Amino acid sequence: MKTAKNDRQELILRLIRENDISTQEELTRLLKKQGLDVTQATCSRDIKELGIIKVILPNNQSKYAVLDKTGDIAPGRLLSVFSNSLLSCRSAMNMVVIRTLPGMAQAAASALDSMHLQYVVGTIAGDDTIFVATQSPEEASALVATILDMTGSEYADKS
Repeated sequence: MKTAKNDRQELILRLIRENDISTQEELTRLLKKQGLDVTQATCSRDIKELGIIKVILPNNQSKYAVLDKTGDIAPGRLLSVFSNSLLSCRSAMNMVVIRTLPGMAQAAASALDSMHLQYVVGTIAGDDTIFVATQSPEEASALVATILDMTGSEYADKS
């Protein structure tokens, strides 16, 4: 059945929050099980519009996660602020140290907080540095991989 775009996107958000979905094919299949007539291209557009990101889990698997809105700021803009301010990202035991452009750490930390990654215990931001606490070194490494993947960076140190 055809459905309104808003209804379809609400269902996508619910499915991603309730399931570990790692590919557009999986998402398309779940939507079809819900009775929606969708294509992978439609899912791809919806993923981009909704600010959905792919995160790396500590077991090196990946899944989609919802980048929630913070106030009136759209998810895509938060991700853009985070990506554009990032200089480097490294793990140190169960911590991740993120270096940003001067004055951008708090905005970048806010964007990171809005992602609600389940293995992030908390963040502290200064002027150009963010400390992210995780529960284990494996989770810290997974977080670095997620950050590098979502920002399109190939290197842990862009400075």
